[in-house]
Amino acid sequence: MIRFLLNNELQSISTIDPNTTVLNYLRAEQRRTGTKEGCASGDCGACTVVLAEVENGQLTYRAINSCLTLLPALNGKQLLTVEDLKDGDQLHAVQQAMVDHHGSQCGFCTPGIVMSLFAYQKNASQKPPSVEFNKAEALEALAGNLCRCTGYQPIMNAAKEIRSKHQTDQFDQQKQRTIDSLNNIRPVQCYAISNAHHSVTQPLKTAFSPTTLLELDELLQQHPAAQLLAGGTDLVLDITQKHQSFNTLIYLGGIEALTQINLTTTHIEIGAVVPLSHCHALIAEEYPDFGHLLERFASLQIRNQGTLGGNIANASPVGDTPPALIAAGAVLQLRLAGTRRFLPIDEFFLDYRKTQLAHGEYIEKIIIPRKPKDSIYRVYKLSKRLDDDISAVCAAFHIKITNSQVKSATIAFGGMAAIPKRANHCEQALLNQVWTEATIHQAMDALQQDFSPLSDFRASAEYRTQAARNLLLKCWIESQPTHLLTDKPSHKPSHKPTRVTDYV
Repeated sequence: MIRFLLNNELQSISTIDPNTTVLNYLRAEQRRTGTKEGCASGDCGACTVVLAEVENGQLTYRAINSCLTLLPALNGKQLLTVEDLKDGDQLHAVQQAMVDHHGSQCGFCTPGIVMSLFAYQKNASQKPPSVEFNKAEALEALAGNLCRCTGYQPIMNAAKEIRSKHQTDQFDQQKQRTIDSLNNIRPVQCYAISNAHHSVTQPLKTAFSPTTLLELDELLQQHPAAQLLAGGTDLVLDITQKHQSFNTLIYLGGIEALTQINLTTTHIEIGAVVPLSHCHALIAEEYPDFGHLLERFASLQIRNQGTLGGNIANASPVGDTPPALIAAGAVLQLRLAGTRRFLPIDEFFLDYRKTQLAHGEYIEKIIIPRKPKDSIYRVYKLSKRLDDDISAVCAAFHIKITNSQVKSATIAFGGMAAIPKRANHCEQALLNQVWTEATIHQAMDALQQDFSPLSDFRASAEYRTQAARNLLLKCWIESQPTHLLTDKPSHKPSHKPTRVTDYV
């Protein structure tokens, strides 16, 4: 049984197809049609809703794409939609700001924009009142809502007003009641839901949500063909775009051991089901370029759901995090029926969408060494737009230099092969060589032996090859005491341009 709050009303669901998205549940079952379906792939933001959870005794709010979220992910949470914002006859402050600044649009995308701004407001209200409006944070909150029929400026004006003039709302007034209610329905044991109507042509479909690794191990032994569900931002595309359906799902979000982050003196340990937005700050502090890459990973709605383990396990050749993790020397902690093994991430990928995972095995933890202070670590993502786009080429370099000589080099690329892959010939061309431009050009030539990229709609093979060479040269130029390029922005830039134009 799934138990969650729909605004303040407890919902208990035991008989429904677990392949049902939150979007379809809202529209078909609850008749809440304010939440719209645009792309059904997490790109447009029209379906944005907000999830509230209890973390460290406080409520946190996350904007998510309801089209990519399956019902099992709601367990133990509060679901808020645009219908919940109005208090009696009075519009919520976010809605009123959109009206006052002429930011409201045709009605199809406006609800999603409003919900993104609502989550932005609720999270901003937890900061000290003295903190001024941060344009970059507002842009980040809105980057996953693509439509701008009324123009960019009115929506930004609304965002600025709600940040600078926070008004207490009904959610603030009911805060403790909501926390108590969520604590009372917190998952404490494995549960299952299944579709009520099934036949020979429509077999029983079931979803489980274990709360411990032991329960997960037992479920995988009982259901070896089960599909693991974490954030679902990639998996659910098979349902919404390819019209597939999974007979058995195992949702991993209720397993506390998979949602932990630990920092030791030597490593960062990240549970496989930690959302990208949750691990961003720690990664960014240790590896600023990695943090900057994560800011460009899809949209905030996707980062609030998508997990680090999921981005690795789906083995996409253009996944953003694998090249950065390979360069950092990350190790995967894998688990099969209670037995663990450790595998360097550069050995994890075998072929297109194929990995070293054995049947029933899963990623338990990602272990990232803390960055040596004297090493060079750079990550570059090339895509057709800044935000919410997939890489044409993603390059990651980790170089250690002692007395002007290269003592170690780990170089990885995405988008250059069927898998995220190390550039072994390039690395060898650098090792024990003096860190000079001449050495770099030799290593650039060695890249020809490492990759034979394909042409597709994102980039041609020739472009990818030349871009990979140039990015290595860029890494060298940026490592010099004085160089021709302007300084690379920090992982938290004070100003973030939009994908089309810039505005104040």
